[in-house]
Amino acid sequence: MTTPESARVEPVDESVTTTTVEELRPLYRQMLAIRRLEEASAKAYSQGKIGGFLHLIIGQEAVCVGAIAALAADDYVVATYREHGHAYAKGVAARPIMAELYGKKTGLVKGLGGSMHLFDKSKGFLGGYGIVGGHVPIAAGAALAAKYRGDGKVAMCFFGEGASTIGGFAEGIALAALWKLPAVFICENNQYSMGTPLYRSLAVEDVSLRALAHGMARDRFDGDDVVKVKRRIAEAVQRARDTSEPTLVEVVTYRFRGHSMSDPGLYRTKDEVEEWKRRDPLTRSRQRLIDLGATEADVVALEDDVKAEIEDAVHFAETSPAADAYLPYVIKE
Repeated sequence: MTTPESARVEPVDESVTTTTVEELRPLYRQMLAIRRLEEASAKAYSQGKIGGFLHLIIGQEAVCVGAIAALAADDYVVATYREHGHAYAKGVAARPIMAELYGKKTGLVKGLGGSMHLFDKSKGFLGGYGIVGGHVPIAAGAALAAKYRGDGKVAMCFFGEGASTIGGFAEGIALAALWKLPAVFICENNQYSMGTPLYRSLAVEDVSLRALAHGMARDRFDGDDVVKVKRRIAEAVQRARDTSEPTLVEVVTYRFRGHSMSDPGLYRTKDEVEEWKRRDPLTRSRQRLIDLGATEADVVALEDDVKAEIEDAVHFAETSPAADAYLPYVIKE
C-alpha cells in the first residue's frame, strides 16, 4: 500500500514554509475555489449535464496553485487533461471554465474543447492535452520561443509520473537541456498511472533522477503544503529566468478520487485514501490561517465568497447557449 509515510521525500523545512496570513489567504482561496469547482463538475457529470471525460484534481490543489503562484502573469503554463485547476490558478475565471465543461458557447474555447482541452492565450495558459507525455515538447517549444524572442518568459509544464516513461517526455527534456531553455518541468506524482501503482510502472520511483542524464537541475519534495510548493518552485523559475536553464521537479501528491469519473478507484484501499486525506492541503492551510491570526469569521467569509463564485459559474454554464454544431473558424475561399 502506498502511504504518506512511505512516500516521504524529506523532513519538513520550517524555513521554507514560513508564511503570513497575507500570503496564505489568496493561496487557500484558490485551492478552495478549485476544490469546489471540481466538486460542482462531478455533480453535474453525475446528472448528465457534462459529457465526455472528466478528470478531477481533488487532493492535488496545492501543486498547481503553489507552482503557478511562483510565475509572472505573462509566463506560460502547459498542462495535462487534468487541468481545470491549473487554468483557474493561471487566472482563467470559473465561469468560462464551467461553461466549457458543459459544452456551451460561452466556454473557454466555445464549448468545442471540453474538459481536456482548456486553452486561454490571453492568460498564457497554452492548453490541456489528452495525449500522455505529448505536451512536454510543446512546453519546450514555448520556452524556445521565449528564449528566441528574449522576452524573459518562463514555460512551466505539468505532467504525471506515468508520462515520464513516454517518448515525448524524454524528447522534451532532452531538447530543453541541450538548448538551455527557460522551462520548469513539474511531475505531479500522484502515486498512480490511471490504476497502476508506482511499483508496477517505474523501476526507479524517483522521477527527478532522470534529470541527471541531461545535466539538468532537479528537485523533489512533498506537495501537501502550498507555501512550500511555491517556495521550491520559485527557485526553479528564477533559475530559468536568470540563466535560461531548465529544471525537472517531482512533487509527491495524491488524488482523492479515481483517475476519472468513470473510475471507482477500487484498486486502492479505503485506509490508504483516508491516510492521505489526513494531509489534505486545504485542511492544513485553513488551520494554518487560524494559527497565524486569521479569525474564524474571516475564513468563513472567504469560504462563503468562494461558494457564491462557483454557484454563479454553474448557473452561468447552465443558462448559456449550447455550442455551435460546427467549427466557428472555417476557412472560407
